[in-house]
Amino acid sequence: MEREPVLKFEHIDAYYGSIQVLYDINFEVYAGELVCLLGGNASGKSTTLKTILGVCKVRNGTITLKGERINGKPTKEIIAMGVAIVPENRRIFPKMTVMENLELGAYLRRDKEQVREEIENIFELFPILRKRANQMGVTLSGGEQQMLAMGRALLSRPEILLMDEPSMGLSPLLVNQQFEIIQEVNQRGTTIFMVEQNANMALSIADRGYVLQTGEIVLHDTAQALLENEMMKKAYLGGHEDEEDTGE
Repeated sequence: MEREPVLKFEHIDAYYGSIQVLYDINFEVYAGELVCLLGGNASGKSTTLKTILGVCKVRNGTITLKGERINGKPTKEIIAMGVAIVPENRRIFPKMTVMENLELGAYLRRDKEQVREEIENIFELFPILRKRANQMGVTLSGGEQQMLAMGRALLSRPEILLMDEPSMGLSPLLVNQQFEIIQEVNQRGTTIFMVEQNANMALSIADRGYVLQTGEIVLHDTAQALLENEMMKKAYLGGHEDEEDTGE
């Protein structure tokens, strides 16, 4: 029997108002996978995440989460169904403590004892957050904020974790550290769909990858095959831009 994907796009056309930004997008992410969506600046990567969350409107096609259609549902319902995101530039709550930020990740849950246990697991995964538990979010470094945003998302027990440009704004040393953490989170069982401009780093830890160009998927394969692909080498693997992907 064929496996059912956790997340599936079928022939998705998406729009900002009257402007089409995604064209006939098809992809799937299966349980336990780490799948990356690659592309240059303004290729539509972040737009794809906004489309999953219901922010960018679908005119044609179907998005399903574990077989249930989610396009057309409000964002809060999509999140309650098991989608969590680590947004671009982290977007933690700067005037709340680390612990308060983490607890917000579990606001829909009622199993408070289990939540406490899982916060301990987060502290084991990110020991620096234990030391910073009572500090305001604004006092954390960029790398620590990324850890906090990831911990907060994991506490919602997502069916799938979306990550938007996790390397953005981090030093090369911290980028390496963050990708090691992302890989460990995936290996612990979390399904991840990651949007990333740094193709080399993303493909080094991913199972599979898709490449977007001006709103269309132009290439998809296993991560290893993409690393060896001549088109990828010429277009994306020689380096990466540090500009923000607006997705527009």
